[in-house]
Amino acid sequence: MSNFFKHSFHLVNESPWPLWTATITFLIISRIIEIFHFNKFEDLFLRLFILLWISYKWWTDVVREATFLGLHTFNVQIGLRWGIILFIISEVLFFLRFFWAFFHNRLSPSHYVGIIWPPVGIQTLNPFEVPLLNTIILLRSGASVTWAHHSLLNSNHKQTSLRLLLTIILGIYFTILQKIEYDETSFTIADSIYGSTFFLTTGFHGLHVIVGTIFLLTCLIRLSKFNFRKKHHFGFEAAAWYWHFVDVVWIFLFISIYWWGRLTTY
Repeated sequence: MSNFFKHSFHLVNESPWPLWTATITFLIISRIIEIFHFNKFEDLFLRLFILLWISYKWWTDVVREATFLGLHTFNVQIGLRWGIILFIISEVLFFLRFFWAFFHNRLSPSHYVGIIWPPVGIQTLNPFEVPLLNTIILLRSGASVTWAHHSLLNSNHKQTSLRLLLTIILGIYFTILQKIEYDETSFTIADSIYGSTFFLTTGFHGLHVIVGTIFLLTCLIRLSKFNFRKKHHFGFEAAAWYWHFVDVVWIFLFISIYWWGRLTTY
């Protein structure tokens, strides 16, 4: 009998996916930098496709470990929970830097922006149009994913699937509306500190919505294969936690940048 069966922890086998993921991520970021400086898109979408393929292969291995091999024991699940919690905390600190930059310049506008906020020449967006609609959409999606979780706890897979599908549709709808909003803005990321903080904060949040949508879509596929059970569905819980984090960040973003950030100060 191997040593694995003598304890309840999972010793991960050697895998090529972490190294491959790091490599392709570096190549994607390099191409994005080239886009900013030289407008060279070239093989960006090919690199993104490779990243998705690697993610699929990696996730397949993790799902196999959790289901067919039965390696995600109670102790392993505790470790996974702490891992997701620490990951979300790191994401909170990630967004905190953007909010800090916005608050600093909003509360004390420098002479570079005309000692006024919003800066001279910036025509801010109306927070009670698309931003408010997106807020309602995300809040509704947060409710539906919670509803789906309760359905799973009651072993109602049909209702879980329908409510999870609704959450995914709302996430896609949010992304489409944000794209429309970007097309309507009269300023760009290069327009002073306002444009930089606005597009960096909302853009990275939009990226998190896309990642969260893919996360939930993966859960929906796993649900259709009966990978989740009433007492063994941490993958679904992790996706729900991540989605709620995205919701909370958007609420702060809507209040601080879209509403409070458009009020004039001298």
